[in-house]
Amino acid sequence: MLKPKLFTLLREMTPAQLLGDLTAGVIVGVVALPLAIAFAIASGVSPERGLYTAIIGGFIISFLGGSRVQIGGPTGAFVVIVYAIVEHYGYPGLAAATLMAGVILIIMGLARFGSAIKFIPHPVIVGFTSGIAVIIFSAQIRDVLGLSVEKVPADFIEKWVEYVRHISSINVHAAAISGGCLLVLILWPLLTKRIPASLVALVGSTAIVYFLNLPVETIGSRFGSIPSTLPAPSLPEISFQNVRNLIQPAFTIAMLGGIEALLSAVVADGMIGSKHRSNMELVANGVANVLSPLFGGIPATGAIARTATNIKNGARTPVAGIIHAITLLL
Repeated sequence: MLKPKLFTLLREMTPAQLLGDLTAGVIVGVVALPLAIAFAIASGVSPERGLYTAIIGGFIISFLGGSRVQIGGPTGAFVVIVYAIVEHYGYPGLAAATLMAGVILIIMGLARFGSAIKFIPHPVIVGFTSGIAVIIFSAQIRDVLGLSVEKVPADFIEKWVEYVRHISSINVHAAAISGGCLLVLILWPLLTKRIPASLVALVGSTAIVYFLNLPVETIGSRFGSIPSTLPAPSLPEISFQNVRNLIQPAFTIAMLGGIEALLSAVVADGMIGSKHRSNMELVANGVANVLSPLFGGIPATGAIARTATNIKNGARTPVAGIIHAITLLL
């Protein structure tokens, strides 16, 4: 059924549910802020591109999506692919590949390919996502330890060789802040799950660094100020040569985005006892990836962790996802 869930559920909305969605949307928006920035940086682009993606992609995926509670935006699964595309073709190439991937996703949804995702073997998904986790972990070692490495190599082995070479430059303040954040993420849920551990870690560590004036890198010191407005939309260059060079990366983005979005929707269904519209979800993700690069964004898809946070804080309709995007914009 190609009808967004939002259009169906608005008729069932009650004041109590609206309040729950508003609360969940604001909370998940705050949680998504550092994640959007972090995934952009890990992908080799500037931090604001992650915010643009979470705002535009997150709004479209909730507004047009086939899931009640899906939260869209940049995710860790894309990091390796996006980094490689940026290395070879720069951001203009990534923007073109993302737009092409969006068109592919729309075609997949209109062709009713959504139900085919369930035939992908579970070990393939587990192995793939576990590999991504290892790669993301290795990419963050420089920042976790505050190492003085000018440019981290793209290849896995070369990364670790470079880390070992510069291990003497470790910043104990950065390592302590990183360790403290990890402890909060692990231990805080044992106290309460109403306030997200990531929010506590973000606010607490930022306050400590600010008031104690600790010598650690910040977003501002490395990247400068983040723009306070969305950029004017502009169409990436799409030429025959570009299409030929980028069709494989675009197809990879489309397949990965579609799989992750539908897996996240399935997880959400299990948590709230609902049933998503898989083909509508693919179309929504396609439109999100067509529009995201027009505003300087990167690939977007359904985010399992943010979707789970959304559900745990009371969301039951796509209104929460729309509020999450508006919160990020504000």
